[in-house]
This record gives sequence, C-alpha cells and structure tokens, in this order.
Amino acid sequence: MKCQVHAGGRGKAGGVKVVNSKEDIRAFAENWLGKRLVTYQTDANGQPVNQILVEAATDIAKELYLGAVVDRSSRRVVFMASTEGGVEIEKVAEETPHLIHKVALDPLTGPMPYQGRELAFKLGLEGKLVQQFTKIFMGLATIFLERDLALIEINPLVITKQGDLICLDGKLGADGTHCSASLICVKCVTSRRKIRVKHRPAQWELKLRCAGR
Repeated sequence: MKCQVHAGGRGKAGGVKVVNSKEDIRAFAENWLGKRLVTYQTDANGQPVNQILVEAATDIAKELYLGAVVDRSSRRVVFMASTEGGVEIEKVAEETPHLIHKVALDPLTGPMPYQGRELAFKLGLEGKLVQQFTKIFMGLATIFLERDLALIEINPLVITKQGDLICLDGKLGADGTHCSASLICVKCVTSRRKIRVKHRPAQWELKLRCAGR
C-alpha cells in the first residue's frame, strides 16, 4: 500500500507498507486517509493523502536506478544508471559517485540502442535483461525528447526473482519554460492533485506510474 502524494521519501515516512491481511489494509487506510504525509521533499505541513494505491507486491531480487536530466554544461541529455536503486540518487552521487554510470545523447542521432547496452553491461546485466534494459532506455529517451522534459527517473528499476525488469516507480519533471498544452506530458488537476499521463508508456512496456510532480 502506498500513499499517493507528490513527493519522494514516502517509504521512510511510513507512507508505504507491505500488508498481509484485510485488517492490515483497513488499519493503514484509516491511519492515512485524510491525514498529511511529511517527507524530506515536503514542507513541515506535508501533503494531504486523498488516495492510497493497493497492488500486488513484487518479488524483488535487485533494485537498480535509471534516469535522465539535461546537463547544462554539455548541453546534452545525460542518462544515469546505477546498481544502487531504491535510494535517493543524490545520496549515491555524494557518497559513492563511482557507482553512477553515464551516457550522453547526441543531439543529432538521438538515443542509440548501443548506449542502452553499454549501461546494461556496466550494471552487470546479462542475457534477456540486457534486451529489456535497452528497450526501457530507448522508451524513456523517446518520452524525454518528445515531451521536452527536464527529468525522467525510474527508481527503483527492479530485477524480479523471476528474472525480469520492471519499472516499479517513476518520476517525471517538466521544464517550466517549456510548459504548454502541446508539450507538457502530464496534466495536473489541482483540486485533488491527480496526474494523468497522456503519453502511452505501454507502447514501450515501461509500466510507469506517475506519483510525483
């Protein structure tokens, strides 16, 4: 179960919980619905919990990270991947920067499959996981470029115990200078702070859920 608010750090704040019974589900819902969740990304007042996501748990063998930002110094979109998924990438960059692997997209050619494979190999992936990772990489890059995003992040990108890659949680960030009806990829409904994704991630088998920004 996961409290649906526009902020990271929900797990550490108690807003995410694995439950095993109807009683646990009821208790979690009663504890959070209508309350405010405070995380390291919110202010002291937190954000209201109006919705709670309930879904089947995923059997996780390993958590990875995959994301992209616009690098102002090189003026290119840079993808970052790490074996240290499930934690804030800023913390990884500060404490163990050597565990973050990067590739920059050429503005003329755009994303290339070999770049996805390069990152996959650096993460130690093999076999079908390399193919799955490359497809996810290409899909994320396409969404990033088509929608003029400032940030796209899958954290964690998990390897399941069944040996597949799944985008378990994601975040999109738009550059305010490029926000327009034709470019922005998410629509915020301010009354309930819902998000609707216009792009179709199923086309790339991304299984994205936009719960932030």
